[in-house]
Amino acid sequence: MNPSQQRLYFLDWIRIAAFFLLVLYHTGMYYVTWDWHVKSPHASDTIEALMMLSSPWRMSLLFLVSGVAAAFLLNKAGAGAFVRQRSFRLLVPLLFGMFVIVPPQPYFEVVEKVAYQGSYLDFMKLYVQAYHGFCRGTDCLDLPTWNHLWFLPYLWVYCLLLAALVAVLGRARWQQLGTVVANALSGWKLVLLPVAVLAIGRLALLTRYPHTHNLVVDWHNHATYVPIFLLGALVAFNAAFWQRVDDIRFAALGTALAGWAILVSYYAITDHMQPEQIGLWRDAQRVLYALVQWSAILAVCGFGHRHLQFDSAKRRYLTQAVFPVYILHQTLIVVFSQMLKPANHAPALEGFMLVVLTLSASFGIFEVVRRVGVLRPLFGLEYAKRLRATPVSAAAA
Repeated sequence: MNPSQQRLYFLDWIRIAAFFLLVLYHTGMYYVTWDWHVKSPHASDTIEALMMLSSPWRMSLLFLVSGVAAAFLLNKAGAGAFVRQRSFRLLVPLLFGMFVIVPPQPYFEVVEKVAYQGSYLDFMKLYVQAYHGFCRGTDCLDLPTWNHLWFLPYLWVYCLLLAALVAVLGRARWQQLGTVVANALSGWKLVLLPVAVLAIGRLALLTRYPHTHNLVVDWHNHATYVPIFLLGALVAFNAAFWQRVDDIRFAALGTALAGWAILVSYYAITDHMQPEQIGLWRDAQRVLYALVQWSAILAVCGFGHRHLQFDSAKRRYLTQAVFPVYILHQTLIVVFSQMLKPANHAPALEGFMLVVLTLSASFGIFEVVRRVGVLRPLFGLEYAKRLRATPVSAAAA
C-alpha cells in the first residue's frame, strides 16, 4: 500500500470545517422555530431554509470521516489497543462533559420553559440525582443528559462494532471486503446504492423512531449512521474510490442544491397540512432527502479531495483544537445567548456576536487545556503533547 495514499489530509480539513459548521448551526438553532434548549425572542422561520443547506448531511459526513479515521487507527494499533484507545478518548470527555460542560444548557432550558426559580446549585443537586420532574405536559427532561455530546457514545458503539467485525472476519478478509465495496461503488452505483440504503432506512424507521438521541432506541439514526460509518472504514485506503468521488463533484453539488430547493418548497407547502393530506408525497420527500444527504457528502468529499489534499501548521493546530471546541461550543452559545438577551440586539448582530464570543472562548479555553496535562484527556486530547498530529488516522472523534 502506497503510504501517500494513507495521508488523507483533505478529510482532516473536512472534519475541521464540519465541526466548525456546528457552531454556526447551533447558533442558528437559537433563532429558528425548531425545538431547542433555549429560544430567542426573535425566533422565526427566516433562516430555516439556510439551515436546511447543511441539516441533511452534516452529521452523516462526520460519521463517514470518523469511519475512515477509525480504519486508520485500527490498522495501526490492532483491535485491542483500538478499543482501549477509543474508549478512553471518547468516554472520558463524555462523562466529564455530561457533569461539567453540559449542565448549564438544561439549567437555562428549565428556567425558560418551566419557569424554574432555583439556583444553579439547586439545579445541580437535582441533575446528579437523575430528577425527571421538569415537564411540560408529557414532555419531561431526562437528567443527566449528554445533549450535543450524543455523537460520542454513538461513535464509541460504532467503533466497538467495527472492531468486532474485523476480529470476526480477520483483517485480510475485511480489506478484501473493502475492495469489493469500493469497486462496486462506481458509475451510477456510487450515487444510487448509498441513496437506496439511506432511503430504505428513512422510509421504514423514521415515523416509528423519530430522532431522540437515546442510544438504545434511536433506530432510524442508527440505520443512517452505521452504514455510513462502516462505508468510511471500508473505503478508507482505496484511492480509486476517492478519485471517483472527485470526478463527480460538480454533478453531486448540483444535485444536492436542486434537491435542497425542492425540499425547502415541500416543507413550506406541507407545513400546515394534515398528515393524511400529504400522503405519498412524504415518501417521495424522504427519498429525495436521502439523495440530498448523500449527494452533498459526495460534493464535499470531492471538492475536498481536489483542493484540500495538503498539510500545514494550521491543519495540525486545528486538528487538535476541533474536539475541545466541539465539546464546549453549545454550552457557550446557550450561556452567551442568555447574557446578551437583556441587550435586545437585532438578531443578525446578536447572532454574529454569539459566533464571535463562542469561538473566542472556545479557543481561549483550548489554549489553556492543551498546556495542562491533567485537563487534556477531559477534552479528548492525549496526555502527552505531540509535536505533530497524525493525519486523519489520529482524529480524536
